[in-house]
Amino acid sequence: MAKRGDLLVSYALSIIFILVVSLPCEAVDHGDRKTYIVYLGSLPKDDVFSPLSHHIGILERVTDSSSASNLLVRSYKRSFNGFAAKLTDRERERLAKMKEVVSVFPSTIYKLQTTRSWEFLGFNEKLKRNPTVESNVIVGVIDTGIWPESESFSDEGFGPAPKKWKGVCKGGKNFTCNKKIIGARFYVGSSARDEIGHGSHTASTVAGIPVKGVSFYGLAHGTATGGVPSARIAEYKVCGSNECATDKILAAFDDAIADGVDIITISIGDSIVVPFDQDPIAIGAFHALEKGILTSQSAGNDGPYMGTVSSVAPWILTVAASSIDRHIIDKVVLGNGRTLVGNSVNAFDLNGTSFPLIEGKDASSECGDCDEGCLDPNLVKGKIVVRRWPIGIIEARRVGAIGAVTDSTIPDVSPIVPLPAACFRSKDFDVVKSYVNSTGKPRAKLLKSEVIKDLAAPAVASFSSRGPNRILFEIIKPDITAPGVDILAAYSPVAPVTESFEDRRHVKYSFLSGTSMACPHAAGVAAYIKTFHPNWSPAAIKSSIMTTAGPANGTDDSYTPGVFSYGSGQINPLKALNPGLVYETSKDDYIKLLCSILDESKVRLISGDKRPCPAKNDKISAKDLNYPSMAVNILAETSFSIQFQRTVKNVGHANSIYKAKTISKPGINIKVVPQVLSFKSLNEKKTFNLTVFGRSIPLLTRVSASLVWTDGTHSVRSPILVSATNYSS
Repeated sequence: MAKRGDLLVSYALSIIFILVVSLPCEAVDHGDRKTYIVYLGSLPKDDVFSPLSHHIGILERVTDSSSASNLLVRSYKRSFNGFAAKLTDRERERLAKMKEVVSVFPSTIYKLQTTRSWEFLGFNEKLKRNPTVESNVIVGVIDTGIWPESESFSDEGFGPAPKKWKGVCKGGKNFTCNKKIIGARFYVGSSARDEIGHGSHTASTVAGIPVKGVSFYGLAHGTATGGVPSARIAEYKVCGSNECATDKILAAFDDAIADGVDIITISIGDSIVVPFDQDPIAIGAFHALEKGILTSQSAGNDGPYMGTVSSVAPWILTVAASSIDRHIIDKVVLGNGRTLVGNSVNAFDLNGTSFPLIEGKDASSECGDCDEGCLDPNLVKGKIVVRRWPIGIIEARRVGAIGAVTDSTIPDVSPIVPLPAACFRSKDFDVVKSYVNSTGKPRAKLLKSEVIKDLAAPAVASFSSRGPNRILFEIIKPDITAPGVDILAAYSPVAPVTESFEDRRHVKYSFLSGTSMACPHAAGVAAYIKTFHPNWSPAAIKSSIMTTAGPANGTDDSYTPGVFSYGSGQINPLKALNPGLVYETSKDDYIKLLCSILDESKVRLISGDKRPCPAKNDKISAKDLNYPSMAVNILAETSFSIQFQRTVKNVGHANSIYKAKTISKPGINIKVVPQVLSFKSLNEKKTFNLTVFGRSIPLLTRVSASLVWTDGTHSVRSPILVSATNYSS
């Protein structure tokens, strides 16, 4: 089976994209020259420093070309220092050896990774809001662009852009900003206009205004809204045709940080995990953090396989996808009276009429069941074709069949279908095939989809990428899970609804699924928290989201613990507003961590600080970073004792007493010292030590636990994970 790429699970553009193999990590090609990103770290603190001249000067020192400026693709000069250029292998090698260069890495292609979801999270019309302050919050959306005429982006009732805004509206051809969309830039194509639908969907999820009466052909009728509907949007278009070049992504970060956004949401990633100094999103997010900007990124869509999460930097909020309590189902009534329930968004109504069934292999004498372009239109006319996904659906629509019955590759998502159809799990699909083969004149009724209550929600989606973190195991990733299954939000009216060329429908609102949809939910919560706590750091906002998370359903056993699926749990915006305690992590803490994994010379360039790295004993390991979760590797089959040190800051009641409570499974013991934290004032900090110990754990066994600090009002929870391997952290 082909390895899935970390891309958008866009069922409006067809679930077929999930099966696309990730492009290899090769630079964008220009003949003998390829585009590389040359990262130089922080901008020098020098008023006379000219980044562009500096970048051209560096190129002139290594290039064999007579005109170095012609090789420069773009210069990063507003928020950090670097450039992208067309280089030969020899020039790349020369650059990599320069002492002022942090890293040289190829510009690769990344992939793209509601009427009910916010209500499911507790956001309703009675929600406590601060609209004046919320209107001063600017969300930067790095995506496929935006459809500015969508009702979700109306600026009715909005005042001028916030005074802190330093950006521009450079939306390009036929693109106009307003008081809601206050900024737009594009790095691909001729405008910031969204022709794919993904960017409009994510932007409206995080900050769209309430729009009543939204549905998809009558399904999921309700009010579509964003998490912070009064907030402003700045759109940065970096993707075209579902492909996003990393040099453009880094340029968007460079601009967004300098423009003055407060939160960045980016639903883009790759299956390949690379070192932080070669990861454009990790680089951009780090420099955003320096300016007090939290970056929310999708975890990826390579699940349910372990170790597939691609967003692993500790300064990023990494978001998994989970279901909401709305499930869209379809039904087929077979001629023998049996009714089967599947899952798809079938908006077509055949009025309960029964039609003949024909299996794909019987609709052509030349091809097998899964071949493309082989169905005979004369044999399928007026019939329902039974054929495997996704070719069966697309082929049935192409040749004019009345409908289709197919199997579903991802059972917990309802894909939009281009004709009357039903999608079943393998077991029920085999029931249909068995009925067809055992009956002389098989018939069936395809019923229009309906919406039911999903009592199992929130459950982590099967496609959502899982941990562990492949660079820093001790940092549990993903951090959190949020709604990302069958989310209805704004869409581009020129984008296709499904992958079928024969499907001529165009909509203003559509269903999409993926961690791409979960990411803006988390960004919306972060922005919501910022409206009430404008001076909180990105780490404090992230901590409040993680430590107040609720339970989520997901695989949880000794080999695949639940934290690999959902991190700290299901996001809870209302509790996150008042977490009680937060785990603060500063830029200096991250620098000390980088000192333990990168050369000191590179760390100095990244930080812009000439101070040397701390002595070996003062460096921060990933285990000791003041993170809201805790994880460690231990040697299997041996006794162990591991200590974590953490510091919490009181943001709840001035005078408060928190008591420690631990929850653990057999195999480990936990001791917390002190067990009681007494605070006398707000913003007071207290440090505690947590020791995990035990006799032995079998190889490849993972044991999860949790620590909860509570004062009777607040519950501050941190997941703990101990993994038994053949090496220790």
